Amino acid sequence: MPEEADRVEVAATPTDVTGATDVADPPPTVPAGAGAVGVGGAPGGGGSAGGLGVVGAPLLASRLAPAALPEPVLVRPRLLDRLDQGSAGPVTLVLAPAGWGKTTLLAGWARAVRTEPPPAWVTVEEGDTGERLWAYLAAALRAAAEGVPDEGPRPPVPDGPPRPDQLELLAAALAARERPVLLVLDDLHRVTDPAALTGLEFLLRHSDGRLRLVAAARTDPPLALHRWRLAGELTEVGPGELAFTPDEVADLLVAHGVALPAAAVPRLADRTGGWPAGLRFAALALRAQADPARAVDGFGGDQPDVAGYLRDEVLAPLDPAVRDVLRRSAVAAAVCGDLADAVTGRPDAGQVLADLAREGGFVQQDGGSPPWYRCHPLLADLLRDELDRLPADELAELHRRAAGWYADHDRPAEALRHALAGGEWDTATELLIARWPELAPYERDRPAAPAPPEPPVEAVRRDPELALAGAAERAYAGDAEAAAGRLRAAVEHARDLPAPRRDRFRRLATAVELTLARLAGDHDEVRRVAGRLLATAAPAGPVDDPRAGGAEDADVRAVAGTALGLVALAEGELSEAAGHFSGALAAARRAGRPRTGLVCASRSALLDAAHGALRSAERAAREALAMPPCEGWSSRLDCGYAYLALALVAWDRDEPAEAAANLTLAGPATAEPGGAALAALCRAGLLAAGGEPAAALRALAAARETAPGPELGAWLTADEAQLRAAVGDLETARALLADAGAGAAAGTAPDPSPPVGPGPADRAAAGGREPDAARGAGREPDGARGGGRAALDVALARVRLGAGDARAAGRTLPDWTGPDADTWPLPVRLAAGLLDAVVTGSAGDDRGAGRILERVLDLAEPEGYRRVFTRAEPAVRDLLAAHLDAGTAHWATVSDLVRGADERRADESPERPTGPERVLDEPLTERELTILRYLQSILSNVEIAGELSLSVNTVKTHVRNIYRKLDATRRREAVRRARELRLI
Repeated sequence: MPEEADRVEVAATPTDVTGATDVADPPPTVPAGAGAVGVGGAPGGGGSAGGLGVVGAPLLASRLAPAALPEPVLVRPRLLDRLDQGSAGPVTLVLAPAGWGKTTLLAGWARAVRTEPPPAWVTVEEGDTGERLWAYLAAALRAAAEGVPDEGPRPPVPDGPPRPDQLELLAAALAARERPVLLVLDDLHRVTDPAALTGLEFLLRHSDGRLRLVAAARTDPPLALHRWRLAGELTEVGPGELAFTPDEVADLLVAHGVALPAAAVPRLADRTGGWPAGLRFAALALRAQADPARAVDGFGGDQPDVAGYLRDEVLAPLDPAVRDVLRRSAVAAAVCGDLADAVTGRPDAGQVLADLAREGGFVQQDGGSPPWYRCHPLLADLLRDELDRLPADELAELHRRAAGWYADHDRPAEALRHALAGGEWDTATELLIARWPELAPYERDRPAAPAPPEPPVEAVRRDPELALAGAAERAYAGDAEAAAGRLRAAVEHARDLPAPRRDRFRRLATAVELTLARLAGDHDEVRRVAGRLLATAAPAGPVDDPRAGGAEDADVRAVAGTALGLVALAEGELSEAAGHFSGALAAARRAGRPRTGLVCASRSALLDAAHGALRSAERAAREALAMPPCEGWSSRLDCGYAYLALALVAWDRDEPAEAAANLTLAGPATAEPGGAALAALCRAGLLAAGGEPAAALRALAAARETAPGPELGAWLTADEAQLRAAVGDLETARALLADAGAGAAAGTAPDPSPPVGPGPADRAAAGGREPDAARGAGREPDGARGGGRAALDVALARVRLGAGDARAAGRTLPDWTGPDADTWPLPVRLAAGLLDAVVTGSAGDDRGAGRILERVLDLAEPEGYRRVFTRAEPAVRDLLAAHLDAGTAHWATVSDLVRGADERRADESPERPTGPERVLDEPLTERELTILRYLQSILSNVEIAGELSLSVNTVKTHVRNIYRKLDATRRREAVRRARELRLI
């Protein structure tokens, strides 16, 4: 039978495919001569409309029809589209372990496919011999071939495993067909004999594309997949695509009647890893809870239903030795091959994990070198539960091995946790004293780790640093309450320490206090405690006895400077943050602290990119990503900042694909205040360049509401105003800039231009207030400091230039050549210079415009800027072309920029609407819009007619008109097109 948990994801009611439910509740077997499904040899021999004649053992009708869809049904269009695309080629393989929704996906797709003939379906069962499997294949292929009578004689499908000559005849007959035959094989992993599929493989290769296979399996089937993969003819859908997205999780919970707050949905998606079976179990469990949001955090792999499924379907099929490697490796959240070998005591443990990761789903690989592995969150829960049942001395030994490996590989935080868990008190104390700067946590959402046992009172009384080590470990794990309690206990026992040791203890305790202040988000307290920590800085003392020596000055400055830099960045004080990170990075490098250095290097890279130092940003970001702390899912937040820096660099160099890829990898950093604002600038630019200005405006407006500090807010406002002006919404653009104080420094009115655009351009805001120079003058506008005011003024100048008032634009432009301009972000300065050149050229001073353009190029070329030229006003392209003829020191660069601007204009169809609204050549009627909304559902035309009290023929007529107006040929294509046009 198809795996039950594979049926978690799809549909609430049958789809609108005619006859889709005809196979529900089939009889277990069908006796010969009674409408049976068999493998008869003679046409129609002993058969009827419901079946074929029977030769040999009867066949189960349930194995020749798609599995019944479980309730509630959730349609996932992205996966159905993926199968549609894949089935245009010879082989599509849905490959994932148990419970990933393979059967449900294929069954839903097979029922929804509107091809003629409909897909042939075969469910493979354990123990199928080649002869038995071919009997079902023959029945399925024969039924599919007979489903289209106008194709001529049915193909000569043999009843048993075919001989070579029979295969050639069948392949020739299939190749001669006009319409391809789709064959769906479910649970193909149950075929263990490669010879059983030899005939099928021959047909796939020699039927001229008229036989197409869509298969689901838990492991690679015995087919020569490498041939199709090499030819680019294999479509593979794995756990990564089958995993539910947060939006799909929300839809599934609604379908199950679970009222879960939106903020808790991503937590559930992370907790289950998007695993369909896990989500099904979660939905059933949460439905019975009075507080589902709180229950999400308690849902884990040790739940009886989840644990039973994982044991039976995932762990039971594994070799006992492989299962033991998994269980012992679970002592750590993630392991590499060397760590797995060290913990398990097996030299092949790393290879075992590599083999499991190759199958995907429940053991994941990070893609690094060396690779690191981790288990699916729910499986990890179960394995840790089994681990806790080991004898105490055996479990302690696993922790001691892990502690030793982590300590030897420069991962002191993990080493400390395992040393405490293994009862290695002296090791834990020494780790705190020697490696304390690396014990500060910088990740927001670290995996929850159980608290190690508290050390004996006698050990703490003898060595108060041991309790301090426990406090540092709990603080690193994010358990502030437990950390504070252990810190108080440590201080209580440290009252009688001798002076040198007491001074060192005070420094270590202050470092833990600094961590607790950061965890509490108390910026003022962070500053106070950082100041106290800096006051403990002292030259290095004797190193013979680490208990008698003082911490080096570099360690203190690295930790305190990093904390101050993080606070400044969270508050949007970019220049202050850059100064702190620069000093802390230098100190961390002197002290040899790679973890602290990674934090500073990744943020410094982002701040360099924001300021326009692209080469420095790229170098720092790549150095950060190459640091050892970035391996094995650790330091994901820091790596995210490095990727965000690379995204900004790629965007400014007009490499949108590279920018989008890095922006995706930047994930964790885009959830922090400063990172979120800078990510929004990049994302909005990509959306606007991709023809989605409305989405870009939404991203900018949302980020502007929460942007920290005046400078980031000003940048977001400037970008939003320029984009609104570009799509013709001059009124809102002017209002935004007026409210932000643009033009106030020059004493110019924010809105002197004549009325242009869809509304009265003279009005500054929705309330109808007239623009007034005095409204911006005499006050320090929000976001005026640093490059913020310059960005706003440049945006206002661009709006005025676009409205046709070049003189007003020139008056508004800030002095981009003055000494103050050196502190602006370079993109702002370049944009100001280009506008200056355009304004000068529009006044007839071509030579002056050329001189200005040359200065802009002098600034831009060393950093590799392109976007500011290629995506500027059309007049900039003309200036660049004229500059080639006039002579320039940057001839190759200018030539490349002209080509880039031309390519961009060629890519943009002149018919493509640029505004937030797009219209059809022939608009849809109100009734057609109503029916279009129903087309998003899984209702059939008959059911839609019933809902609207219309005849079926009327609905079909409206549907045909919708297809014609949207230039679509099927339902999903029409819905997709309507969404693109924002009709639904």
